[in-house]
Amino acid sequence: MSAPQNTRLGITLMIVTSAIFALQDGISRHLGEAVNIYMVVMIRFWFMSAFVIAIAARSAGGIRGAVQSHYPWLQGLRAFLLVAEIGVMVVAFIHLGLIETHAVFVVYPLLVTLFSGPILGEKVGWRRWLAVLVGFGGVLVILNPGGGIFSIWALLPLTAAAMFALYGLLTRYVSRQDSAATSFFWTGVGGAVFTTPLGLYHWQSMSGSDWGLMLVLCVAAVVSHGLLIKAYDVAEAADIQPFAYFQLPFVSILGLVLFQENLRINVVIGAVIVVAAGLFTLWRQRMRAKAAKAG
Repeated sequence: MSAPQNTRLGITLMIVTSAIFALQDGISRHLGEAVNIYMVVMIRFWFMSAFVIAIAARSAGGIRGAVQSHYPWLQGLRAFLLVAEIGVMVVAFIHLGLIETHAVFVVYPLLVTLFSGPILGEKVGWRRWLAVLVGFGGVLVILNPGGGIFSIWALLPLTAAAMFALYGLLTRYVSRQDSAATSFFWTGVGGAVFTTPLGLYHWQSMSGSDWGLMLVLCVAAVVSHGLLIKAYDVAEAADIQPFAYFQLPFVSILGLVLFQENLRINVVIGAVIVVAAGLFTLWRQRMRAKAAKAG
């Protein structure tokens, strides 16, 4: 049974979740530089897979029920996309910093709109298409390709955003017949399968403090996803989704304080444009949903 609807609680949980996501990104950047990306992603998915297996074992259908999927190939693709997206983001954190990486990555809701037609068969009106174009204009402002400081690394967060958008759309697609528990199981276990060969090949020793940060990263990942699930359980997605953008100022604070990153004016302007376009698409989706219910 779903929890009683409480929009204020849902908003609070989404903001807290965004703060934890920002903390995860800061830790991932440090560990990616101190150790290596392959190990960081592998250990993260080891922890996640152990968690989802334990959850599945306690569920009514058990592990056998969780692993049964109507879309095994798509579930495997989902896991691969999430692994690749996390890895690419960590590389971007190292080469671009937290601020510029997330300033570009926030375009992913617009990419969801862009891909929703061919993947899910959803109709996208001209207003949302215009918002997508405006959002990509904001990305160009951030990247500043004609400013003499453009780096090929700047394409990484855009690539990660595309992969995360596809991951989200495939999650919605497989939910037509697969349960959320099944998708969660495939994500955790599939991610561990994909990351283990590379992670073990690049295994190296870590200091005690880095192992401690690795544990914090793994626990934070589980806690944040638990809070996110709870947020969507107590409030409508359309009401709380805009507050996910709080992750951008949170990571900016971390980038400025802990990693001495610079906050360029074109990044601020471009990020504002992208976020505004994303909020508009969320608003249009909400209006269309209301109109459909009224009809």
